[in-house]
Amino acid sequence: MTRHRSNGQLVCQHLERISRRALEDYQEVIRKFVRGRHGVYALYRKERLYYVGLASNLRSRLKHHLRDRHAQTWDRFSVYLTIGDQHLRELEALLLRITRPPGNRVAGKFTRSEDLRRILRRRVRQAQQSELEALLCGDTEKKPPSHQHAGRVTSRRMPVLATYITCGLKLRFRYKGTLYTARVRPDGRIRYGGKPFNSPSLAASAITRRPMNGWTTWSYERAPGDWVLLDQLRK
Repeated sequence: MTRHRSNGQLVCQHLERISRRALEDYQEVIRKFVRGRHGVYALYRKERLYYVGLASNLRSRLKHHLRDRHAQTWDRFSVYLTIGDQHLRELEALLLRITRPPGNRVAGKFTRSEDLRRILRRRVRQAQQSELEALLCGDTEKKPPSHQHAGRVTSRRMPVLATYITCGLKLRFRYKGTLYTARVRPDGRIRYGGKPFNSPSLAASAITRRPMNGWTTWSYERAPGDWVLLDQLRK
């Protein structure tokens, strides 16, 4: 598998909406462009997208479509040659989910992507509940809850992250070659080493034994596999 990338570039060459006759009558010419190359291709029928696919050998796949079940259903094709094949499967899945071509029997599936529908539903309900309370009860000042730990009050100070989150988060912090992990509870407290911390900086300092800016040292998992600095929450 080729891993080389150039400045984050994915597509390096492309041919768009080429007549099927070019593939039938000038196979050797097309072959020079796509032989042994990987990428994404699309088949069109009367200018409308019919089928999307990916291939590690585009020449072979396109030639196959001249005689398979799709043989009489398309008249033009496009190919997009890529640098490496690391994200090809997810790119294909993305295209299938957006375009829903009639020739594809299976919808695209993401490897790890998180469906935000459940979170959206919960947050809409929270917003609706807040609106209802404001309409019926008026604005009332809420006292921050005192946090209990092992039957005793650990701190009456509201955790710093409490105003930025509505659900738990995963955190990580690499220090001197070691990766440290922690978890943010829904109430905003950071749990590390079996102890709760009310701020990212205190949690980071517990690792380094010196003052730290936790916002620029901890990263949180914004989405599966997508780690960004905690400071992004404040932006």
